[in-house]
Amino acid sequence: MDLSVIIVNWNTRDILRDCLKSVYEQTTDIVFEVIVIDNASSDGSREMVRAEFPQVILIENTQNRGFAAANNQGMRICRGRYVLLLNSDTVVLDKAIQKVMSFADKHPEASVIGCKVLNPDKTLQPTCFMFPSLLNLLLSTTYLYKLFPCSRFFGREQMSWWDRNDVRQVDVVTGCFMLVRREAIEQVGLMDEDYFMYAEETDWCWRFKRAGWNNLFYPDSQIIHLGGQSSKQVRVAMIVQLRRAILQFIRKNYGALQYYLGSILVLIFYMVRIPYWLFLAVLTKERRRAVDMAIAYWRGCCSIITGK
Repeated sequence: MDLSVIIVNWNTRDILRDCLKSVYEQTTDIVFEVIVIDNASSDGSREMVRAEFPQVILIENTQNRGFAAANNQGMRICRGRYVLLLNSDTVVLDKAIQKVMSFADKHPEASVIGCKVLNPDKTLQPTCFMFPSLLNLLLSTTYLYKLFPCSRFFGREQMSWWDRNDVRQVDVVTGCFMLVRREAIEQVGLMDEDYFMYAEETDWCWRFKRAGWNNLFYPDSQIIHLGGQSSKQVRVAMIVQLRRAILQFIRKNYGALQYYLGSILVLIFYMVRIPYWLFLAVLTKERRRAVDMAIAYWRGCCSIITGK
């Protein structure tokens, strides 16, 4: 088996259909399997897979186990010499999977390889970024990277100055498309299931690099990524979860002191945004969204203060 494609799904039936169709249409000349792990969807996703893609190996969870745990379920039963973690809200373009596999075969030092990711309108969707750090957390908190996107300092975490047109070693390969070498997985283990959503791929890439592997970006393989199709269904909770996951990574890998300092930065990040969104709730027509955002940041403050 050349490749195992693992797709985690939660209530994205129609988008998942398009994803699976693109995988089968654009992937030829290799032996591969597709494993879909459904995290207790209620939108008919499982029925659609069984009816329209009977060749897919379908794992049906009775509860939402999160991104890391669900991917691990697939990796425990997969047979490929490579594993591709692919988001359900992606569309594979122009033999992208074979191209990145061919590149991986030529680079045995690589544990994880990512590809170029596009928005639905074919504009670039920046992927791959630096590992979290107190400096990067400070810069992202101030949003200076948005004011100075071409700056290698202010844009360092998101690598906003990079056009994604060349092969490059990176810290983190974004989780929407991660081609992973089986030998690397066998060496460092599966994803850390303590991460429910966000930062699990960051932690995994960190472990690969510490074990001596390279994480690479390959621009000649392309996909479309709609982005956030599952998380937008619980948008308020996910705004909080993103920063909490970064703090979880810092606590695990850098220790208590940096975790506490990082918590202060995140608390400030939340607090300064509450009055902004309340102000918009009063003065703009998007009142519901503004109120939801203010609530999200308030909950974020509470989670930092209580440690829950």
